[in-house]
Amino acid sequence: MYLINKVSPDEIDILQKLSKQTFFESFSWGNTEENMARYLEEGFSIDKLSRELNDENTTFYFVKDGQEVVGYMKLNEGLSQTEHQEEDSLEIERIYVLEEYQGKGIGNELLNLAKHIANQKNAPYIWLGVWEENKKAIAFYEKNGFITFDQHVFMVGEDRQIDLMMKLECRNNYK
Repeated sequence: MYLINKVSPDEIDILQKLSKQTFFESFSWGNTEENMARYLEEGFSIDKLSRELNDENTTFYFVKDGQEVVGYMKLNEGLSQTEHQEEDSLEIERIYVLEEYQGKGIGNELLNLAKHIANQKNAPYIWLGVWEENKKAIAFYEKNGFITFDQHVFMVGEDRQIDLMMKLECRNNYK
């Protein structure tokens, strides 16, 4: 069993390091070095992460194995969602787990936490964007009941990529 806690602003350095490492592990195979470096620098800058951590409609969660942080999740609601959806829907913007911890149920634990939060907030659905080339993640979300409902553009450096937008209807589905 892993421990899941909210990330506090004083943990921003850990969040930045983990964000860069997990994104690189997840997507370096499908991106150029230049595009990857640019995205890591811009997408996970201390300034950007600080704004996100201080946003009242955004919450980060760390997953710890003992004292080691091995994964994280970022949830957005209201106006902080990356795409305009229903005001009371819940967006999972990020679920990332260190490569050596994948396949150990951490993604399921984070997803269960998101479902629990959605239930508490009476959200009509949880939604997320996942790169169309990330077959492993798409299969994970489909296995957990998510369906594709749209798509949007996600820029990695200069590379215009397509994310599938997936959602899980959840109002009154979780107790």
